[in-house]
Amino acid sequence: MGNLFKNPEKFKVYFDLVFEEAYEIGINSLLIVSIVSSFIGAVTCVQTAANLSNPFVPKYIISLIVRDSTILELAPTITAIVLAGKVGSHIASQLGTMQITEQIDALEVMGINSTSYLVLPKIIGAIITFPMLVALAGFLSIYGGYLAGWLSGAISPSEYIQGLRFDFHPIYVPFAIIKSVVFAFLIASISAFQGYFTKGGALEVGQSSTKAVTNSCIAVLVADYLLAQLLVGS
Repeated sequence: MGNLFKNPEKFKVYFDLVFEEAYEIGINSLLIVSIVSSFIGAVTCVQTAANLSNPFVPKYIISLIVRDSTILELAPTITAIVLAGKVGSHIASQLGTMQITEQIDALEVMGINSTSYLVLPKIIGAIITFPMLVALAGFLSIYGGYLAGWLSGAISPSEYIQGLRFDFHPIYVPFAIIKSVVFAFLIASISAFQGYFTKGGALEVGQSSTKAVTNSCIAVLVADYLLAQLLVGS
């Protein structure tokens, strides 16, 4: 991390690289994030409805639970876990391959700070795109719950909308965005570290990719608890 800002290149170089990484991380992850978040919202709605069988509990509580669980936990954390597998493994394998094929050494010989040139755009690109993906995941998860509740007959559309509006705390939204930024930094930096310091051959690249995903998931879960304790628990 200390080498990221040493001997930097021109701003235009980083500008182009960040956009490339943002496209790779963000646009190419839209499909998997959309599918996972939609079905998680649908499952949450159906299972909540199945457990709230008490006639004295209003049905709009179902969508309230879907809303709060999605914004606070499911959208940022599940999306980060999915992206740790997709983005983290990609970053680690890319840098690991460049390391064992001596492409990184070639950059250093040319006087380029390889850490800044290769790692910094990935971290910035992840920080830019993760909040967008989390916002999309939150919307699709809530909408997936809406469709599942309506099609299954568990809750009417008007009751679902009533629950979404009932006792809403706007602070939950920036909390989810803060979590997504922290998760983005952790996933990108840990994966880049594992890939950058790969030694050996193709087998070690695969091992670095596995370590990147595993360590990123653990870091995301630990950070999730700490952020919940600091921001919500306080």
